[in-house]
Amino acid sequence: MTATMTEGPDGRLALITGASSGIGAALALALVRRGWRVIIAARRREVLDELAARAPDALIPRVLDVTDPSAFTETVAALEAEHGELDTVVLNAGDYEPGGLDALEPAMFERIMRVNYLGVVHGLAACLPPMRRRCRGQILVTASLSAYRGLPGAAAYGASKAAVLNLAESLRPEAEAAGVTLRVINPGFVKSRLTDKNDFHMPQLLTPEVAAARILRAIDGGGFEIAFPWRLTWTLKLLRLLPYRLYFALTRRLLR
Repeated sequence: MTATMTEGPDGRLALITGASSGIGAALALALVRRGWRVIIAARRREVLDELAARAPDALIPRVLDVTDPSAFTETVAALEAEHGELDTVVLNAGDYEPGGLDALEPAMFERIMRVNYLGVVHGLAACLPPMRRRCRGQILVTASLSAYRGLPGAAAYGASKAAVLNLAESLRPEAEAAGVTLRVINPGFVKSRLTDKNDFHMPQLLTPEVAAARILRAIDGGGFEIAFPWRLTWTLKLLRLLPYRLYFALTRRLLR
């Protein structure tokens, strides 16, 4: 099935990493329906080609490994030379493994951090210089509601997303002063091949399409954070205010 442009074209160009499935793929299709052209980037060429076939005039596949900083910089330069100025970049590539003390494997932690955190660093290093020269552009980085506080079973993933959130908070004022909007996306549980690894109840589990609609609704907003679903968001925001004694009393109840 080919995606149709139902809301009228606006000619903008976006780059989405981690776009082969999940939120990335759903957001790419949602932007195409709004009239954007979207460069969809991921490591698996065959999956990208399948997605691009749904909107061949608007989806542009590009193989990219976000853990390779040189490749990221070269890819961004080549894309802008070929397709024009990037209006919006969504740094969305991610990896996940559940586990606590029994899964305290340094190699797994390093892998998660290389994709989730350093992948964002590499993307910022590649995309910020041309946007700063133009004094315009928008970069959204995907973190997670798990970035708010450490949760049992999410030691590697939560730490990587907390690092992404802290990074975005740190760089936002300077980026804003240079004319570039830096924002963070903090989703809750979204159905994907990654969350399929979980063997526990995931409250307010969303489909990728619903998550993409939440992002699309706020994509041109001025706020720093796009967080959803709201009930889970505010529950975790309130948990950030608790002293450790009360917080650990609650999280101990999550252990099985």
